[in-house]
Amino acid sequence: MVQYSNARLDASFAALADVTRRGVLEQLGRSDASITDLADRFHMTLTGMKKHVGVLEQAGLVVTEKVGRVRTCKLGPRRLEEETAWLERFRQRWDARFDDLDDVLEDLKRSERKTKGKEP
Repeated sequence: MVQYSNARLDASFAALADVTRRGVLEQLGRSDASITDLADRFHMTLTGMKKHVGVLEQAGLVVTEKVGRVRTCKLGPRRLEEETAWLERFRQRWDARFDDLDDVLEDLKRSERKTKGKEP
């Protein structure tokens, strides 16, 4: 099996693998929020939310800015183009395989109809 080493893809998919982090991204897509607001919204501790935001920040999906005692989060500049392209390649492969499977099934149905037509 070929192994690809792409730290950026790994970081993105690791960040997106968690339901809370995906929820944080959805929330930040609507409006910027402080870590405290996010922790409250997701019913978790401030420390737990800081860890989630840290993972998103390392992946470049979120940026934070500290003003006084408040750390505000907003969506980062990354648009996930590389990740989308990677997924698209697999979608195309699966589409091709399903098309091939459809062809095999159609051939089997045709053969079955021919066989049934020959039986007394």
